[in-house]
Amino acid sequence: MAVEAESQGTDTRWVVHGSRNVYRSEWIRLNMADVELPDGQRFEHHTVWMPAAAMTALLNDEQTHVLLMWRHRFVPDLWNWELPGGLIDQGEEPAVTAAREIEEETGYRPRSLEHLVTFEPMIGMVNCPHHVFLGRGAERIGEPTETTEMERMQWVPLAEVPELIRSGLVSNSGTLVALLHVLAMSGPSATQPAGDTTHIN
Repeated sequence: MAVEAESQGTDTRWVVHGSRNVYRSEWIRLNMADVELPDGQRFEHHTVWMPAAAMTALLNDEQTHVLLMWRHRFVPDLWNWELPGGLIDQGEEPAVTAAREIEEETGYRPRSLEHLVTFEPMIGMVNCPHHVFLGRGAERIGEPTETTEMERMQWVPLAEVPELIRSGLVSNSGTLVALLHVLAMSGPSATQPAGDTTHIN
């Protein structure tokens, strides 16, 4: 049975009567929205805007390994595996950002780039679209120009990705969405044992 996108029955939309800015910078905007619920309740609700981002699951030429970056995030104070990616510059197309970030952070260039999905990581309060891409094949074009992004990068076998996720070593929402999407597209064969992880110095 097909899932219908349009609403059925009672309208549950929240009505926004207005909004005022509390804080603004290049990286974030914090507003207070005057909202009204369907049952008549009316109150102020925080909303946050952040620049859109793009990230890419880059597969090797054999499409058996994905390139991941081991990096620290100071806000939650944790280490985790992430995909190359970053914020979209004003006027820049998401695919251009995705390709640029791969080259800057890893020194690789994808042979092809395909848009997978766009999602909102914190849809209840934050407006920050994440554009997820799939890169098939990789050409080494030089050394990374971004030197503070990661401790190391590795070509990780797709067969090892489910265990990384289960063990909590993938915390970034864009990385998680992309890897799960790739695994779903690849089918059961993607989770079969593969060769050792290839380390990149």
